[in-house]
Amino acid sequence: MRLVPINCIKENSYLAQPLYDGEGRILLKKGVNLNESLLKKVEEIGVYSLYIMDEYSDQEIEDIIKPQMRIRAVKTIKDTFKTFEQSFQQNQQSKKIKQLEQEKEKQIGSLKDVSRGIVDEILSNRNIMINLVDIKSLDNYIYEHSMSTAVLSLVLGIELGLNKNELYDLCIGAMLHDIGKAFIPKDILFKENRDKKEKLLVQAHCQKGYNYLKDNSEISGLVKIIVLQHHEHVDGTGYPSGLRDAQINKLAKIVAITDQYDKLTSGSPSQKPVPPHEAIEYIMGAAGRYFDFKMARTFVHKVVPYPIGTLVKLSNGDVGVVDEIFDKFPLRPRVRIIRQNANRIEMEFIELMKEINLVIEGILHEVPNVSVQHYLKTR
Repeated sequence: MRLVPINCIKENSYLAQPLYDGEGRILLKKGVNLNESLLKKVEEIGVYSLYIMDEYSDQEIEDIIKPQMRIRAVKTIKDTFKTFEQSFQQNQQSKKIKQLEQEKEKQIGSLKDVSRGIVDEILSNRNIMINLVDIKSLDNYIYEHSMSTAVLSLVLGIELGLNKNELYDLCIGAMLHDIGKAFIPKDILFKENRDKKEKLLVQAHCQKGYNYLKDNSEISGLVKIIVLQHHEHVDGTGYPSGLRDAQINKLAKIVAITDQYDKLTSGSPSQKPVPPHEAIEYIMGAAGRYFDFKMARTFVHKVVPYPIGTLVKLSNGDVGVVDEIFDKFPLRPRVRIIRQNANRIEMEFIELMKEINLVIEGILHEVPNVSVQHYLKTR
């Protein structure tokens, strides 16, 4: 299977992963034929890309956590955000306050339960690589993004040797890192071109989230620090306080990286998604400026920029499909190349680990040669 932007998906391709709504209900089943009408409806709900099965790739990619756990976590995050938002907006009626406080306590307990489940599930497979981009819809973007950031943060945290208690705090902090956005008007939050005043208002979500959580004894201090500091940069150019390297908590540094990677790869209401390899280039280009250099380098070694089934173009002009990924060398996969000679079309496997003069130049969404397309379809 491979990830393809909605506007590049051909009619009669097949969906490789189920598409869910914000309540965890299936909108489209795996294997459904994607006709023009369905693709249009998917685009209308703000989904930018889908995983499809087609003639170029028929291999599945396993998610880091089970779908049931992801669905449960997204719903818990959504319910928590909604409860906190209601509490923030509530009036001064004593009965209402007491009821909302009880609901907040219940939601925090649910978050802790979910975090333990996610941490335990990821710890059971320590060698897992990041090879999937989570599909998000516009209506549930913040909650799905928070969930993905938590999973990515745990993968990095485990690789960095954090203990279990730190991982629990890291998970909850990542799930709540954008809680301050619950207090920002949605029309500004999802606006593509904000003016200076609106940008400052959105940036205030770190401080707003921290201020809301700071007196809550059910939430650890480390979680609150993640909420406050996840947009600080190691060179002091971040916000809200312009902290520098040693002044920034290490868990907040982790979330800073994973938050940005997920925004880049899955897109957001204000920007289109970019391929994983471009997101990796951005993370490494900003290492030492925005992000902790060691953490950024560790993170990119856990990311598979060209998952199995990705259609790629090599530096010599060849086009092929990524066939196998090698541990610790995700940039140098084995590629199934299709070549058209004068009389026939041939298939060849090239291992970029051995062909050191060849590199992947970029990702394609369609094979440019009609004859090669026909050959692949008949294999």
